[in-house]
Amino acid sequence: MNTREQILDLYYNEHLKQNEIAKVVGKSCPYVSKVVKADNRNNQEKENRKKTNAENRKVYLQDYFKTYDRPKKYDNSYEQMLAQQKQDAMKLSYSHNNMSDYALAKWSSIYHTNSKGNLSIDGKLKVGYDIPKTINMNIKVPTQKYKNRYVYSY
Repeated sequence: MNTREQILDLYYNEHLKQNEIAKVVGKSCPYVSKVVKADNRNNQEKENRKKTNAENRKVYLQDYFKTYDRPKKYDNSYEQMLAQQKQDAMKLSYSHNNMSDYALAKWSSIYHTNSKGNLSIDGKLKVGYDIPKTINMNIKVPTQKYKNRYVYSY
């Protein structure tokens, strides 16, 4: 059997690829391609391989999507909201002493300046026991003006 016949036999009967045939026969890939293209069965074989590959691909994709487990996107927005709520609660909590009266007054819009220059909450507004009803703004603090001063007037 000569080289051309061997190439055509491996291509049409064994259904090997051209680069595999080139390794078996010991010739270059362009030579194997030239021999295969010169044969009149080439167009029919191309169509058959195209159909077979399409069917194999379809079966592969069906199996793949049956067994593929998509990673779940982790949404931590609820945990972030809880952490923010906890942080805000700690800032506003009387027991932790993390927020000064002045910082509370700056943070909230419930305080109004009264006739004495102090900040006070409207009497109609109901607030918790740990929120000061008035904040004395006339105290002189030599280092930091009212920044970390805890003054509770009830």
